[in-house]
Amino acid sequence: MQSDVPIFIQIAEQLEDAILSGALNEDMQAPSTTEISVGFKINPATALKGITKLTEDGILYKKRGLGMFVSKGAREMILKKRKQQFLEKYVVPLISEAKKLSISTEEINEMIKRGLKHELD
Repeated sequence: MQSDVPIFIQIAEQLEDAILSGALNEDMQAPSTTEISVGFKINPATALKGITKLTEDGILYKKRGLGMFVSKGAREMILKKRKQQFLEKYVVPLISEAKKLSISTEEINEMIKRGLKHELD
């Protein structure tokens, strides 16, 4: 677990990752708060807080008496949210720093291509 991010957010992000990877698909049952709390050795209330966040975001829904399930369109919702976060966290600061260094769009594109090539090798 990352110490600078609240545990309930980390739980929510790990469930989102499971949805993005296909480990959890639409209408599949999500792990229970008990399973999460035992698996991560955390307080059940913290696990519930992570599940509640995903419910409020429309990623999970409750079937009374059965538990939490992955909503239809959850993967697309997560992708949209994460792409926006990527823009704000990485792209905007990249462009800001590039402007300070007088790096052109073409140079940025070339650097990204080199970075991708390096990452794939």
